[in-house]
Amino acid sequence: MTAVVLVTATLFAWGLLSARLERADLTAPVVFIAAGATLAALGVVDAPSAPETLAPLVEITLVWVLFSDAARLPVQQLRRDLSRYLRLLGVGLPLTIAFGWVLAAWFFPQLGLWLALFVGAALAPTDAALGVPVVTNPAVPSRIRQLITVESGLNDGIATPVVMVAIAGAAATAGLESAEGAGPAVIALLVGATVGAVVGGLGGWLMRQARRRGSAAEDFAGIAVLALALLAYAAALAVNGNGFVAAFCGGLAFGACAGRRGPAELIFVEQMSSLVSLLVWLAFGAIAIPIMLQRLDILTVVYGVLSLTVVRMVPVALASIGACLDRDTVLFVGWFGPRGLASLVFALLALDALGSVADEALTVVAVTVVLSVVAHGLSAAPLAKRYGRAAAAAGPEPGGPVEVTPARGLRRRPSLAPDSRPGRPSL
Repeated sequence: MTAVVLVTATLFAWGLLSARLERADLTAPVVFIAAGATLAALGVVDAPSAPETLAPLVEITLVWVLFSDAARLPVQQLRRDLSRYLRLLGVGLPLTIAFGWVLAAWFFPQLGLWLALFVGAALAPTDAALGVPVVTNPAVPSRIRQLITVESGLNDGIATPVVMVAIAGAAATAGLESAEGAGPAVIALLVGATVGAVVGGLGGWLMRQARRRGSAAEDFAGIAVLALALLAYAAALAVNGNGFVAAFCGGLAFGACAGRRGPAELIFVEQMSSLVSLLVWLAFGAIAIPIMLQRLDILTVVYGVLSLTVVRMVPVALASIGACLDRDTVLFVGWFGPRGLASLVFALLALDALGSVADEALTVVAVTVVLSVVAHGLSAAPLAKRYGRAAAAAGPEPGGPVEVTPARGLRRRPSLAPDSRPGRPSL
C-alpha cells in the first residue's frame, strides 16, 4: 500500500509540474526512472517478485502501444514518401537488428546467440516521443519529421516477432520448463498476425458502419477501440497465437478499415497507453536499474554508445542511398533514433519469461535506454534548431510540406468548433 501511495502521488505531482519540469529538460522517462530507482533504494519494492507481479501491466502497455502506433498512421497519406519509409523499415531496421546482434555476440559471448539476438532486436525500435523538439519543431522540414514519426510508429511492431522468437529460443536453450522453442514461436506469430488482422479489420468496419447508422455514442467509441485492442490480443492467445503481433496487425487493419473518424477514436487508447507507459518507466527504474548497477561495466557502456551511434546510423545511411536525402539529413535522422518504451518493455518481458537468465541482457538494454534518454533528451532541441536553420538556407522543402502525424504521447490540437473560431461569439 505504501508503494501504491507513492506511485499515485508521483503521477499526480507530474501532472501538476510536467510543463515546468519539461522546460528544464526533465522529461517523464527521467522523472519516473528516478522515482522507481528511489522506491527500490528505500526497499518499498520487492524486486524478486516484482517482474511476475508487474507482468500484466507490461503486457497491456505493449498491447495498447502497438495497436495505437499502427492504427494512427494515415496509410493513404504515406504514399508520397513510401520509398523512404520502406527503405528505413525494410532495409535500415533489419540491418540495425543484425548489427546489434553481431556486436552483442562479440562483446558478450556469455549471452549466447539467442540472447544476443534479443539485445539487437530489443534495441532496434525507436521512440519519437523522446525527441519531442524534433518532431514538433516547425523549422525541421515536415517530411523529415513525418519520416521519423512513421519509422517510430512501425518499427516496434516489426521488431516484436524477432524479440519473441529470441526469447523463446533463449528459454529453450536454458532448459526452462515453459520453453517451447523457436519453431512453435514462429507458428504462434503467424497465427497471431492472422487473428489480429481479422479482429482489427472487422472491428474497424463495424465501427464505421455504426457511425453511419448513428448507433454508436461518441462518448463510448474510444472505450470500444480500447477494448478492441485487448480483444485482438486475447483472441490470439485463445488459439495459441502471439498476442503482441495480433495487437500490431489489429491496429494496422483497424486504421485501414475505420475510416476518417478512426484517428479520433484512438485518442482514449493513446491516453491510457500514456498512463501505463509512465508506470512502466517507473517499474523499469525499480526493477532494472538495481540489476544494471550491480552488473555495470565499461564494456556495457561502450556497447550502449555504439548502439546509439554506429549500429543505428550506418544502417540508416545505407538505407538512404538513392533516397534523395543530403548528408545533414541522413545524419539527423540517423542520430534521432531514441531507444525508449518498446525497448524497456521487451526487457521486462524477457526478465519475466527467463528470470535471472536475462539479467545480463537486461543490463545491456537498460544502459542503452538510460544513455538514450539523457543524450537524446539534451540534444533534441539544439540540434533540431541547427538542422532547421540549415534546411531553411537550402531552400523550400522539395515536394512541399505534408501533414505530420503526432508522435505517441503528444497532445493533438483540437480543431476549433464553428462557434468558437476567432472573431465569432461563443455560445
